[in-house]
Amino acid sequence: MNLDYRTLTHSRQADLEEIIRAASGPKPESLAGWEFRGYNVPWFTKLLGIQKFIKGYFPAGPGRVEGYNIPVRQNGFENPWEHLPDADAPKRFGFYKVLPFDPAARDNYYPASILLNYGASAHNPFYRVERVIRDYLVQPDPKNPDIVLGKAYLALAPGARVFSNFFVLERLRKTEWKP
Repeated sequence: MNLDYRTLTHSRQADLEEIIRAASGPKPESLAGWEFRGYNVPWFTKLLGIQKFIKGYFPAGPGRVEGYNIPVRQNGFENPWEHLPDADAPKRFGFYKVLPFDPAARDNYYPASILLNYGASAHNPFYRVERVIRDYLVQPDPKNPDIVLGKAYLALAPGARVFSNFFVLERLRKTEWKP
């Protein structure tokens, strides 16, 4: 299977599951200082107006990386990812901590992945729905650090995790933003 951005965003869920089980997570420090264009794979995300998005990453202290989401114009796959409300002052929300795999943690489904834990970020108010999101990230092609595959779960109760969707990220632009 070709592991480029377009192919992955249009792949079957079963194929993406094989990839996420076989691949390893990117090094968190390789994400810091970058924004990635993101694409939620399932058709229903288009109906919800969340098919396209941007994820950004920033250094959060020695050996720590955190991140955020930016909404974008839902203008079709072939068109540019346009930050909302604009590229100079985008809305940043849905913050998360980037964590290494921890076999003792509740969120430990993919041992070779890294975890984006929205519930662990102090930047999300306690009432924000994003706090239930847990994303696992892998780098499908070890030679290409610009493409990342993600699998999202919802932490609906202390012992319950529900699969939400696959998404694909591609390196978009450098950023120096920090909260």
